[in-house]
Amino acid sequence: MKIHFDIDATPQELRSFLGLPNFESLQNEMLETIRKNMTAGIDGFEAATLMKPFLPDNLTSLTALQKTFWQAVLGQSQTEKKSGEESRG
Repeated sequence: MKIHFDIDATPQELRSFLGLPNFESLQNEMLETIRKNMTAGIDGFEAATLMKPFLPDNLTSLTALQKTFWQAVLGQSQTEKKSGEESRG
């Protein structure tokens, strides 16, 4: 037996119905701060830095894996350049 429900509600109505907190004002404040900082061109400002505390730890390990991958790729390409120069020389 299958039961199918179609609920026509806005996200705000659904949050209210489920008793979830409304973070809309906080989200708008954060987005406005990000916009101001990005348009002002503040040195060292990165939106990803703001979100880092909210991201799971396994994403930081993915970053480390990505760095290792790129170091290996760059190391391999430099090794190929050196071997090519040695064979010419």
